[in-house]
Amino acid sequence: MASDISADILIIGTGIAGAVAGAKLAKKGLKVAFLESGKRIDRSEAVETFWNAKIKVPESAYPNDPTAPHPVSHRIEDYYQQMGPENFKSTYIKVVGGTTWHWLGTTLRNVPADFKLKSLYGHGVDWPFDYEVLEPFYLAAEQEIGVAGDSSEDLGSPRSGDFPMSMIPMTYLDKQFSKSLEGSKYQVRATPQGRNSTFHADRPECCGNASCIPICPIQAKYDATVHVMQAEDAGAVAHDQTTATRLNLGKVGRIASVDFRRADGSTGTATGKVVVLAAHAIETPRLLLNSAQEGAENGISNSSDQVGRNLMDHPTKLSWAVAPKPVWPYRGPLSTSGIENLRDGEFRKDRAAFRIEMGNDGHAWPTGAPTSTAADLAKSGLRGEELDAAIKDTTSRQIRLASLVEQSPDAGNRVTLDPDKKDANGMPLPRIYFDFDDYTRAGLDAAQEAHEEVFAALGATDVNHSPDFQGAGHIIGTVRMGKDANTAVVDADLRSFDHRNLFLLGSGTFPTSATANPSLTIAALSLRAVDAIAASVSEADLMPIE
Repeated sequence: MASDISADILIIGTGIAGAVAGAKLAKKGLKVAFLESGKRIDRSEAVETFWNAKIKVPESAYPNDPTAPHPVSHRIEDYYQQMGPENFKSTYIKVVGGTTWHWLGTTLRNVPADFKLKSLYGHGVDWPFDYEVLEPFYLAAEQEIGVAGDSSEDLGSPRSGDFPMSMIPMTYLDKQFSKSLEGSKYQVRATPQGRNSTFHADRPECCGNASCIPICPIQAKYDATVHVMQAEDAGAVAHDQTTATRLNLGKVGRIASVDFRRADGSTGTATGKVVVLAAHAIETPRLLLNSAQEGAENGISNSSDQVGRNLMDHPTKLSWAVAPKPVWPYRGPLSTSGIENLRDGEFRKDRAAFRIEMGNDGHAWPTGAPTSTAADLAKSGLRGEELDAAIKDTTSRQIRLASLVEQSPDAGNRVTLDPDKKDANGMPLPRIYFDFDDYTRAGLDAAQEAHEEVFAALGATDVNHSPDFQGAGHIIGTVRMGKDANTAVVDADLRSFDHRNLFLLGSGTFPTSATANPSLTIAALSLRAVDAIAASVSEADLMPIE
């Protein structure tokens, strides 16, 4: 049929996981086709959409079409069918390039102990390989993304080479924290970032628009369209507004084809010698579970009953205060420094670790400042020059911290299919069961104590802590990797234990959450999987799947 799609490698999803792998595979001369639910985005139109949005949330620059629906932060229960006890709050978007359009840009590596949490601390599970195995791929991922960082600081993760660019400078605000904390246990360091500190890879250097979330107006910040374009230049074809709805089994348990539905309502079938599912950690299990059929009655790749389980985030403790002197927030990227030396230690036998992100965005996250600041001051009766002076003074002293806490893998935290509600493509909406265990909650409590100490060192007043845990925008687990097919979904190469020509990429494969923002690890794992995926194309030639 003319509506059908055929390739050596069929990749579902064009976020960083699928795009990085797809670019490398296409450059090997393999025929690659992408299926992407969402649209291609015009950057200038998205910026205009964001500027005009009355409610400015991470998703507000992007479409949320009926045929490519996704969760939105201020109406989280419209898409997620939340079953409690806690709401899952992290989101994603469906567009060509995926959620890297509105990521912050933080590109931290995991620390070595993150791969051996069970062995070292008797908690969680171990990854199927050590840090040393992934290190060269971390280095390669930093080159692919274009990371700006301080090569003299490994931040607890030993390096075999330098960052491709020098670090984004620390802000005046960062330096005031660093000066106040000198000699304490809190070490302020520049954060490695996937944004240009100088002209690099035909993209300009960061000029401090301060709208990294939801959109960099000039593409100084990396997004996965970079690798989608590389893949297309090498011959790959990206089919946008084309949603995969079901994986179909063929002979000897191999994936024979993928059903899809386009935004215009037309349908078709896509075939690939190898299928790569890189649709993020909610949509990946959703598609696998929706593909239950004879020979896979519990869903595709789910003989272990682990698909959808062990959903994690980095639950975030958000705190804000007022500095005694101006620190001049609202300039530069939203975060340029953090406290990274709290991410490992013997305490992990008893509680979760965390990293502290220092914000350059004043009180924007917790209160909606500076707009809310101006409104509050006006309501107090100030007008004219007095109001102007008060706005300047108040906003210049706004500070905030956000601690990203590791979350324990728990089989009860899971994504399933809602039995009643479906989207426009006929797919059940995701139903989510979510909670935090005592280990994670103890980490959140420790984070609040750390924030108190940091603010005290700065002499800050009017200290506030959000009573609710925030989502970090990091969706982790649900198709985890491991050595044992009985307890994991994919092996160390991200190949399905059940279907040899199926690979699952992305943060859904992480066995544990660690504390690092996940994008760099996603990219490193995708790069590591490339050779195994390419070899599987040759293997498929010897074993028909029809």
